[in-house]
Amino acid sequence: MKSLIKKVVYLTGLAVVTVHHVAIANEPTQLFWGDMHLHTSYSFDAFLSQNYSATPDTAYRWAKGQPVIHPYTHAKVRIDTPLDFLVVSDHAEGLGVMRAVVNETDELDSEMSFYQSMMRWFAKQHIRYKVSINEGMDIFNELLPAKALDSETYLDPVQDPANQPPEPVLGDLNKTRTSAWNDIIDAAERHNNPGTFTSFIGWEWSSTPTGANLHRVVVSPDGAEKAKQYLPFGSDQSQYPEDLWYWLDETSQRTGSEFIAIPHNSNVSKGYMFAETTLRGEPIDAQYARTRMRWEPLVEITQIKGDSETHSKLSPRDPFADFENYPFYLQADPEAYRIAKGDFIRSALRTGLEIQDKIGANPYKLGFIGSTDSHTGMSTAEENNFWGKFAHDSIPTSKRTNTVIGGTKATGWNMSASGLAAAWAKENTRESLFAAFKRREVYATTGPRIQVRVYAGWNFPKHAIDAENIAELGYIHGVPMGGDLTKPQEANKPIQLLIRAVKDPKGANLDRIQVVKSWLDTTGKSHEKIFNVAWSGERTLNNQGKLDSVGDTVNRETGQYTNKIGSIELSTLWQDPDFDVNVRAFYYVRVLQIPTPRHSLYDAVASKEINDGSIQIPPEGPAVLQERAYTSPIWYTP
Repeated sequence: MKSLIKKVVYLTGLAVVTVHHVAIANEPTQLFWGDMHLHTSYSFDAFLSQNYSATPDTAYRWAKGQPVIHPYTHAKVRIDTPLDFLVVSDHAEGLGVMRAVVNETDELDSEMSFYQSMMRWFAKQHIRYKVSINEGMDIFNELLPAKALDSETYLDPVQDPANQPPEPVLGDLNKTRTSAWNDIIDAAERHNNPGTFTSFIGWEWSSTPTGANLHRVVVSPDGAEKAKQYLPFGSDQSQYPEDLWYWLDETSQRTGSEFIAIPHNSNVSKGYMFAETTLRGEPIDAQYARTRMRWEPLVEITQIKGDSETHSKLSPRDPFADFENYPFYLQADPEAYRIAKGDFIRSALRTGLEIQDKIGANPYKLGFIGSTDSHTGMSTAEENNFWGKFAHDSIPTSKRTNTVIGGTKATGWNMSASGLAAAWAKENTRESLFAAFKRREVYATTGPRIQVRVYAGWNFPKHAIDAENIAELGYIHGVPMGGDLTKPQEANKPIQLLIRAVKDPKGANLDRIQVVKSWLDTTGKSHEKIFNVAWSGERTLNNQGKLDSVGDTVNRETGQYTNKIGSIELSTLWQDPDFDVNVRAFYYVRVLQIPTPRHSLYDAVASKEINDGSIQIPPEGPAVLQERAYTSPIWYTP
């Protein structure tokens, strides 16, 4: 096997450190970076938030590193490091309708009566000239069906025709939605370049009953021929995820299409995303669990609307639990935010273990990705190049407004410059990446390009952590992230995790590697523990396994930091000291960077002249943060 030596130079304050980073040619899998959740002006809420110009073409050009025009500031902007793949995931509900209302498209004109044409004219005036985005959202709600179909009606609408929703004010919108959907498909086909850049066809199903976020991004690896045989299924057809899965199954059988659905923002789901029952309050049975895992092998653990890994009230012994909390529900009338077990992914994984112990199937066996959920058409997870969630909240002077952002009282300062999806795949193609998604060999970061490999097994060679061919050894002697292990052949052989993490070449050094473990006791109740397994510097663990802080080099006056602390690379061959061969468990890895400036500090520094020369850090967002990576879990089943 041929090795390639790449000379990489890192700036660390006053010193320059030269590192010979080893890359292996023909490794079993390669690392690709992408965003699986991005909106353009074809989404109703993006358009109503003053994103009138960012099209799917804009999104793909930005992702490829080309300069684009920002839809609100009209400045020329570009991503710092291009992506390898992208999913444009505009909302299925009212797809392209707001653009059609304002831009007077032929498709919408042909679908409307004289009365509906007049309503459209009034709606256009309101959308273009009303200052309040809240009022624009009210207009959108008036233009769509007033009532979503329930499960029984969707499955067999002929049984109860009276239960059909009333015709929307603008009439039958299928021609308009079809035109928009074809635009999105055609853009994906133009930009897909196998081996160089992958564009996936997808959309968002946006169920939000009583303000609880139950949204899913649907992704398909197929092209235009199959995608043009259907229109995206939306929550205006059903609010229940079971009906989405039913539609995916029916459409898959009818067209030969493949799909996965990815839940996101469980942190604002009011406990419903990963509950111990179905959405209808029924017990979860094996069929439900298997159906859910067929369609939903992944979850979006971090994005612009906060982090969904865990919360300090659920993980009180985790000092890094409260990361980018987002205490806002998706509703115009604010409701007090409450922490619920079903909102966060670590507790969801634990619930999955407990349910599996009872019924023999795990409904929450989830791999991790990050994505942005940006509504600007620009995938911006870079703290120093962050352009907000919506177009109108993208610069310091407009981050705090009196308008509702996404149905909440959150401001641009609350938004998180996060995240990215990392996939270990054989090649940069739709087929290869989608296979990685399905087997969960993926992970999430909050923005940095931290490279992480994790394998679990029983008998790794001792030299594996220093080996150039760590991936080859990992696949031979173990299973990668997202995989499963069963009982070892040797009695009471403890599980081993082979882990290597390398810093973002353009970013901050690494603080530590942690292993998050959960297991079941004899009563079927789950527990969790965090192990610090590798770290930078000369620090040592105390008697409780705690590790001192790595330090902080961020200058609050200038928004600069140095890499005088931390490590470029961390690796370990860790053995679980508490392993019980008879106990069901899962493990995932969390890698932390040293502290770096958050976008709120960069914008506070940029606003120095406006603030009469003093730095005024907004109270809604911290000045610094420790960016991180979350690997998909590995499950052990006796």
